[in-house]
Amino acid sequence: MRPLARSQPSVPVVPPQAVAGRALILVVAIMGFLACLAFGVLTLVSDAARSWQLDVSREVTIQLKPVDGVPVEANLQAAMAVARETDGVRDVRLLSERDSARLLEPWLGAGLDLSGLPVPRLIVLELADPAATDLVGLRSRLAREVRGAVLDDHSVWAARLRTMAGTMVVAGWLVVILVLSAMVLSVVFATRAAMAGNRDVIEVLHFVGAEDGFVAREFQRHFLLLGLQGGAAGGLTAMLAFAVADWITRVTPGTAASDQAQALFGGFSVGWTGYLGAVGIVALVAALTAVTSRLTVRSYLNQMD
Repeated sequence: MRPLARSQPSVPVVPPQAVAGRALILVVAIMGFLACLAFGVLTLVSDAARSWQLDVSREVTIQLKPVDGVPVEANLQAAMAVARETDGVRDVRLLSERDSARLLEPWLGAGLDLSGLPVPRLIVLELADPAATDLVGLRSRLAREVRGAVLDDHSVWAARLRTMAGTMVVAGWLVVILVLSAMVLSVVFATRAAMAGNRDVIEVLHFVGAEDGFVAREFQRHFLLLGLQGGAAGGLTAMLAFAVADWITRVTPGTAASDQAQALFGGFSVGWTGYLGAVGIVALVAALTAVTSRLTVRSYLNQMD
């Protein structure tokens, strides 16, 4: 008997009414939306963390503690002179006593008289190129020439930012992987349900000579279309959510939520990376749906032999 590998059946092997197509499309859309959303947030956090680290690395601080018998103003001028002579330092700025007091307000409260406390004075140095600046030489000169001067390059904060960003990136990828894994399991169950509903047709095709690849391709084509529809719906919804969130933070300046988002992320735009990532996830969702259905059908047919 002639194999049916190349023949086209008048009735599809997987008729649309044989599978709860709408329910599966909805599940795939939800999973795709969550995966795209997780990737977008991951991109946003990663970009914000890089911006924070760059800002932190471009500024260092000289703390000048009061020393008995040494005039504070003379020490300040000496420290500023040493800083200006250091290669790579773009700007040197002395914080006033009022500014220093404001930095302590979150811990000590406002309206306190700090004149009797040995509050260190701060000098902020803006670096043109952090990698080319001789911070080791600057720290050495300050220790030799300015009593009570301590250079803080914020390396502790930078290390914490790197750790936090790395942890959030790993967590974001784990969320994406878990969501896609749940989607794969849903496709497996849907494929088995479709095959169980069409068991008689599949058995007849299988025993009259239809190749396993022919039956598997029919299911793969069917679930590929479902995956594309669901993935596209979820991806477009995620892109719309990104655009709406960015628009809300732009048109509502001054509110607590908007100011907090601006301070943390510098805006709420995921950029082209987030949108291209969403497109990639949509394609991945469709591919995973098709491949999963094909492998499930192959396994099912092998059990029939």
